[in-house]
Amino acid sequence: MIEAVGLTKRYGAKTAVYNLSFQVRPGAVTGFLGPNGSGKSTTMRMILGLDRPTEGRATIGGHEFRDLPNAPRQVGALLDAKAVHGGRSARSHLLSLAQLAGIPAARVDEVLGVVGLQQVASKRSKGFSLGMGQRLGIAAALLGDPQVLLFDEPVNGLDPEGILWVRNLMKMLASEGRTVFVSSHLMSEMALTADHLIVIGRGQLMADMSITDFISANSADFARVRVPDDGPEQREKLTATLTEAGGQVMSEPDGALRITGLRLPRISDLAHEADVRLWELSPHQASLEEAYMRMTQGAVDYRSTADQVAHLQAPPTPGYGPQQAFAPPQGAPEVPQQGWYAPPPPGRNPYTDAPAPAVPAAAPAAPAAPVAPPAPAPAAPAGPSADLTKSDISEDSR
Repeated sequence: MIEAVGLTKRYGAKTAVYNLSFQVRPGAVTGFLGPNGSGKSTTMRMILGLDRPTEGRATIGGHEFRDLPNAPRQVGALLDAKAVHGGRSARSHLLSLAQLAGIPAARVDEVLGVVGLQQVASKRSKGFSLGMGQRLGIAAALLGDPQVLLFDEPVNGLDPEGILWVRNLMKMLASEGRTVFVSSHLMSEMALTADHLIVIGRGQLMADMSITDFISANSADFARVRVPDDGPEQREKLTATLTEAGGQVMSEPDGALRITGLRLPRISDLAHEADVRLWELSPHQASLEEAYMRMTQGAVDYRSTADQVAHLQAPPTPGYGPQQAFAPPQGAPEVPQQGWYAPPPPGRNPYTDAPAPAVPAAAPAAPAAPVAPPAPAPAAPAGPSADLTKSDISEDSR
């Protein structure tokens, strides 16, 4: 088991991790989430003894990493897949690690087979792709057959087959009673892999709970309702009926209605009583990504902004190109992101049906001035200098 108690790390005036306490228990895949710069990698480095905490302590099985006897036999980690000497082959790299830890050489061939690098075991690692480097790093983590494993972005650079393999590997390791602690920014993959979540933001603990509890605590489930497109009066009637019954109704950009505060059978009964025909009535539960975005939206340090040099680009041709096809009309109402934002109070609708103001047509371009045809280029002089002799042809070009 991994345990952090009051873990704090400062770099001068910057506090990377502050008073962080959590436990990573065996038998489950524990996901470690947080925005960029939140302190995930620093926390993992302190657990592995690579960084010394300013305050607090991190232990593995009740002992700090530096006090573990033959630590590679007990703890395996992948923090940086590029931490390999490029001149060594995959097998030589793993063999050197095995010899340092007293691991039999036969184990090297076993882990190469587990990660699927047998055919390139004799090739130098500097020629490996990002995905192959990730596989080699995972092989190094599995080398000592440890009971505790830490992975920082293990699926980075892997193809779909490799991602599926890592997912099944994590679950298999946890099912064997091992402690698996994995960091990732792929929410969809984490939702399929992890059983428990630890979320931090700006170095502090934000959540420590199961995925199911995390999604329920940070999202609002709703029902999606759609009425016939040619019946705006039915849409208004249904909105009034559901609002009167205590529901909260929001319009979505595609014309559907988002209903909260009422269960699906109640919505169906109210629509039937109001004589409103429904084309769609479906439940929606927020995804892990939506719940994560809602929780961490205030803890993001790096946000993209408008391009400050956009004015230096050439203006698009009027009526041509994808810039015109996807450019939003001026004055269009702002549409918030769907799925993770909180619904408004009853009686308020953030969307309006007012048409966008007309965009004035571009003034016709002035006719281009006629361009004189270019003067013909002078002919190359004839003579022996224009011909290639045998001595002018190098050995490489023959």
